[in-house]
Amino acid sequence: MTQKHIFGPVLSRRLGLSLGVDLVPFKVCSYDCAYCECGHTTEETLARRAFFPAEEVMAELQTVLSSRPALDSITFAGSGEPTLSLSLGPVIAAIKREFPEYTVSVLTNGSLLPDRAVQDELLPADRVIPTLSSVSQKTFERIHHPHPSLNIEKIVEGMIEFRKRYTGQLWLEVFIIPGLNTTDDELAGLKSAIARIGPDRIQLNTLDRPPADSWVTAASNDELKRIREFLGRPGIEIAGLDSPVSPAVLERTAAPELIYATLCRRPSTLDDLIRTTGLPDTEVVKILGSFEQKGRVSAQRRARGVFYVIIPEPPVRKG
Repeated sequence: MTQKHIFGPVLSRRLGLSLGVDLVPFKVCSYDCAYCECGHTTEETLARRAFFPAEEVMAELQTVLSSRPALDSITFAGSGEPTLSLSLGPVIAAIKREFPEYTVSVLTNGSLLPDRAVQDELLPADRVIPTLSSVSQKTFERIHHPHPSLNIEKIVEGMIEFRKRYTGQLWLEVFIIPGLNTTDDELAGLKSAIARIGPDRIQLNTLDRPPADSWVTAASNDELKRIREFLGRPGIEIAGLDSPVSPAVLERTAAPELIYATLCRRPSTLDDLIRTTGLPDTEVVKILGSFEQKGRVSAQRRARGVFYVIIPEPPVRKG
């Protein structure tokens, strides 16, 4: 059975062995982030819709989860904004009812958190991870190119209200772009907002793969450490530095399938795959070589190096 809405499991730097759930069509989002690895948004909207029936998504999940695979997280993510889907609440509720042993995580840009109905649907999740990269409207627009009606102050207020209602783990992602949200004024505004929101954990992230806009650059580890010190609170992690995936997690799934599933979601360099999986470089090279020989992946040179990209299977002709 081909899965339309389920991907992985993949190894996530933040969440370990993660089974992804994608509830929206490719690049339907409320933002058009300059740093997005999926490219530019094709439909920017705030209108929530039932893009796919919840029953269709749950049928795929039941197929995958019926064997009770070992997972660190079932994660609502993908190539758009999951809170735009009216299936979000029903699918979360169904997972918690039918597969309560799993941790449910939701990666969201946070733009719809002022909506009480969205908050209600997120309450049963074990972990919600919204993004907050600036409290300045000008910088917010520069980074995220949001839907014209979005206001960062209202979004922050939505996060504060949600935190008051939510009993699960609230993690906050802060995406850093050097020279844009790294000034003392920018960081002071973030520090104040973070104190008001009160997240359980903060994850500093920066560019790791080719962005939608070529002007976006990555912050150095030294810069990220400086920002962590400026924010000055416990529970601040630097993605890829403080939270590498333990190699022990590889015992839960076969390495070739893990690497292939990762490449299905995003092109990666050899170093990306070594860092993400924790596998020896010789083993990753061997697996990638096997994929290339079978015509499953191709190597493409880009600005940051050589990326391995899935080769789509040719369509099956009928008749």
